[in-house]
Amino acid sequence: MDELDIHHERPTPAKLEVMGVEHWPTSRRAPSTFPCHYRQQETCYIVRGRLRVTPRGGTPHEFGRGDLIRFPAGLACTWEVIEAVEKHYLLE
Repeated sequence: MDELDIHHERPTPAKLEVMGVEHWPTSRRAPSTFPCHYRQQETCYIVRGRLRVTPRGGTPHEFGRGDLIRFPAGLACTWEVIEAVEKHYLLE
């Protein structure tokens, strides 16, 4: 399986406001490692914490506070929560 693109950026506060991120649902995860398969696209904004996401057969990506990430539908990966994570997320 080819690695699907994970889009990552460091948005400005103005962009977050326009996107309405503060009104998205919130999720929290304690340090752990687990498999994940995205059936639909997810966009998330990391409020706090640090994590590593490794797509199946791909290279690891590290994310932390202030990162806006889009995980594409069909992505199979492993999440490693290094420091407890709190995120806002939107499923599309």
